[in-house]
Amino acid sequence: MRIRALPVLAVLALLLAGCGEKQELAAKPTPLEPTAASVSYFCAMGVLEHGGPKGQIFLEGKSEPIWFGSVRDTFAFTMLPEEPKKIVAIYVNDLAKARNWDRPEAGDWVEARSAWFVLGSDYTGGMGDKEAVPFSQEKAARDFAARHGGKVARFAEVPQSYILESGAPSEAGNPGAAGG
Repeated sequence: MRIRALPVLAVLALLLAGCGEKQELAAKPTPLEPTAASVSYFCAMGVLEHGGPKGQIFLEGKSEPIWFGSVRDTFAFTMLPEEPKKIVAIYVNDLAKARNWDRPEAGDWVEARSAWFVLGSDYTGGMGDKEAVPFSQEKAARDFAARHGGKVARFAEVPQSYILESGAPSEAGNPGAAGG
């Protein structure tokens, strides 16, 4: 009788393990909107004081995100070895939806690991440095790159050198709304 029970127990264990994975995926938090009290992790300034797209990272066991005044800073957090690695979700403003570069509208968020990024465009981040401009749609990213320069990359393809090396701000600055 015990020999017959072992395969049944093994199947049950596999099914329960699969359920745990689905529960983990379902537990992904939804993005929040920054408020006047939202402080950028690296510079300790108000997130809303910076123009351009923002980022937020949720860590395991935390209900509030860590805020970033730029997408580049959001990437940096994931790349620096001294920062926590139990990341549950990474959200960045989706410039495919936003109508205003400086102040993306509420709800314009995309999970960063599924986004497309334009690197090296003529747009700069909130602190005047080069930015990784995020889009939920590949076509929108490619259209933006055709108008504003740069190359399109997925989250995992963004080089650490682009994010972590200091670079001079673009002389062009922020020419206007992301769609323009």
